[in-house]
Amino acid sequence: MKEINRPGFGGGLRLPFKGVWPIIGNDVFIAPTATVIGDVEIADEVVIMFGCTIRGDTNWIKIGKRSNLQDHVVIHVNEGGEPTSIGERVSVGHSVLLHACELHDECLIGMRASVMDGSIVESGSMVAGGAVVVPRTVVKSGELWGGAPARYMRPLRELEKEYIKRVPNQYYGLGAQYRNEEIGTESHSD
Repeated sequence: MKEINRPGFGGGLRLPFKGVWPIIGNDVFIAPTATVIGDVEIADEVVIMFGCTIRGDTNWIKIGKRSNLQDHVVIHVNEGGEPTSIGERVSVGHSVLLHACELHDECLIGMRASVMDGSIVESGSMVAGGAVVVPRTVVKSGELWGGAPARYMRPLRELEKEYIKRVPNQYYGLGAQYRNEEIGTESHSD
């Protein structure tokens, strides 16, 4: 059987699907309780926190450099349809569901939000916590969307734009602290 948890790559459970294994970049933290399956490509400096499930079984998933998936994020795809693509420096809040959608660079998805099939969240935009972005919706750059179903609320304020840029660095720093603790690696000793 192929080795699943390899020292130096973070942790978590990584599994193949139909012989395709996840590809993991450098300086990535994957929490021990996270699961990454199949056709998933994770770029450098990504942080995947506890309880996340990334299921690239029926299509591919890509996660860009220095993006962060906070606790209990679920990512899936559509068979024969849309994959899921996450750009660079994207923050995905706790308990978010991403399904067959596209997140451009430097956007933020708030806690417990859902972004559904064929939807696009453009760079520099924010989806509010608890929002449901219904299929084929485009969240334009610089906009805040919220509600269920999600609707345009207003332009982002400067403080929110700064927050979107700050969070990826904060999570990368946190991931580095976890990597230094050797959480989820076989080389950990008491």
